[in-house]
Amino acid sequence: MIRPRKMKRIELTVLEKDADVVIEFLGRSGLIQFSSVEETLLPEENRPETEFGFIEDRLERLKSSALYLGLELPTEPYETTRLPTQKDEQEVDDICVRVTHLREREYEEIREKQKLEDVQNESKAFVNLNASFSELDQLSYLTLRVGRLDPHGIDAVRKNLADRATIIPLDDGRVLAASSRKGRFALDSELKKQDFSPIAIPKDYKGIPADMLAGLEERQKSVKSELQEITAEKKRLQTVYGFRVLSLVASYIMAEITEKIKVKLISTKNVCFLSGWVPADCAANLTTELLRITSGRIGARTLDPNEVESVRNGTEKVPTALSHGKFASSFEPLVFSYGAPLYGSIDPTFFVAVFFTLLFGVMFGDVGQGCILLLLGILIKKRKSKILAGFKNFGGPLIYVGIFSMFMGLLYGGVFSNETLLEAPTRALTGFLANTDFGRLLNIHETGKILHLMPEKGSIDKLFYFFGFTLSLGVILNSAGLIFNIANQFLARNYEKALFSKTGIAGALFFWWVIGIAVRMIAHGQLYWFDIPCIAVPLLCVFFGPLFWRLISGEKPKEKEGLLVFIMEGTVEILETFSSYISNSVSFLRVGAFALSHAVLSFITFTMAELVGHNSLFGPVFSAVVIIFGNLIIIVLEGMIVAIQVTRLQYYEFFSKFWTESGVKFAPFRFRKE
Repeated sequence: MIRPRKMKRIELTVLEKDADVVIEFLGRSGLIQFSSVEETLLPEENRPETEFGFIEDRLERLKSSALYLGLELPTEPYETTRLPTQKDEQEVDDICVRVTHLREREYEEIREKQKLEDVQNESKAFVNLNASFSELDQLSYLTLRVGRLDPHGIDAVRKNLADRATIIPLDDGRVLAASSRKGRFALDSELKKQDFSPIAIPKDYKGIPADMLAGLEERQKSVKSELQEITAEKKRLQTVYGFRVLSLVASYIMAEITEKIKVKLISTKNVCFLSGWVPADCAANLTTELLRITSGRIGARTLDPNEVESVRNGTEKVPTALSHGKFASSFEPLVFSYGAPLYGSIDPTFFVAVFFTLLFGVMFGDVGQGCILLLLGILIKKRKSKILAGFKNFGGPLIYVGIFSMFMGLLYGGVFSNETLLEAPTRALTGFLANTDFGRLLNIHETGKILHLMPEKGSIDKLFYFFGFTLSLGVILNSAGLIFNIANQFLARNYEKALFSKTGIAGALFFWWVIGIAVRMIAHGQLYWFDIPCIAVPLLCVFFGPLFWRLISGEKPKEKEGLLVFIMEGTVEILETFSSYISNSVSFLRVGAFALSHAVLSFITFTMAELVGHNSLFGPVFSAVVIIFGNLIIIVLEGMIVAIQVTRLQYYEFFSKFWTESGVKFAPFRFRKE
């Protein structure tokens, strides 16, 4: 489309009980950009916490459970996600309780395992020492107690002392209690509470009793077995509840988003108000669907932009939505990276797509290298590689520039920098063209190339033709920018700039007449008397544009800043007109220069490959390595440089002609970003 999609303002009055279902539908349809939501944003401290707290609590519990089970959390709702129901709430409680219980068991067993390992390591250090147990008991860093304790008392001591002591059951109802030296008072106190009966160890007993070490090892085996059971249970829970947990997380993410929207709305106890922008061609269907899902319990009206007060007084811009086919839509990110077109202005996307593809292909013509770009673009569009996921906006452009680079490569005769593979087919084509008027005009001979970029015998004339072609591309792109600006200024009713500015009709006529003179001079070398007035009149219109417009509009031709300032401004405007048109046109010579540099790099790559190919036994291997790395450098480095240059030409030579103000990109409310 030449212009962005027409937009309508839609205003909805919704019952509080229908708010969730309406917001859910709007988030799925992706057709409305809210306005009242943003205008009535409540401060964080004034938001109602009850529903938010409930949803956030459920969501955090679910996320914690999912992470414990080793599940990859969704970042947005799924395509089939629905808002959570009361049944879902109960299911969340059931799942989270089971996962929390298992996690606590695992935590306790891991702590017990660590304590056992610490005590065993301490005890083993004294097994073979020639010292009595009573002496070991007096060490500054270990306290040991041996005696009898009721099984219920063991559990109580473990619970009350937590990680400050370890209780090891031994044979015949005995236990070994161990703690750090600083925890001995707490240990003794707790043991006393549980009726601990100490057993005297013979004074002459050396080292640590063997049955105590055996008890430690037995307890460690028990803990290890318990941890294995917990791991198996975790895997089982992951299998049984994994998909459901992720579905519930997605549901509560949707609920959180919905609640954030609701608290920003203008509302009373029973009714809330939503308003926003929708494409005009979707407004009727959207209203019909909203009436259906609410059983008619909704009030809706649509307004044209000129009926909205905030648009008329300039405090709000109508968002811009573009509509294109696959080719042009691939280049929308390039346009939006410069800015959103102003609503109601000319949409330049299709023109940008055509010229970006054309200029890139001219500078990067090679069948093999273009094929690599094409395949890379297809891989990105398939979105099967996480590595390439961040380059999703480049997939479409890479496909199209790859195809055109392959076409230009056929004309240049290059395949992965090799200039001999295509000689046979191109020789047949050039032989046919050589006998036509077109071939004689371009001085085409029966050779292995259609276009010669590398200077060689018989190719200089065609090289000049080629640079002339790149200049003509610049003329077309500059002219398109001027036409877009003139149209936009008329659409905005800014007639003075449309008629008398350097990028208006006056400046365009000057530019086109000078180009015509240049073409005529090259072709015939002749000037005419009327060339002078045809150049002078547009320049005078640029110089005296403000005065002419005041006369046309009936205003008094008076300069507030004085005559001298007026003359200086007019002179600067004339100089800028000359300099900008010259620089904007000559700038396109870089297209030919980069095409020539591409050919030179290809020539250098194969020249080096031939040199190393004859120097040793492994020459063919070295030659292949040079060709591969040479092409990689050309594809990556020169590909980036060419893309930057094409973008620069679009921004500075095209957009600068007509882009005087950016609009607002249409960003409809969606639960899913993709």
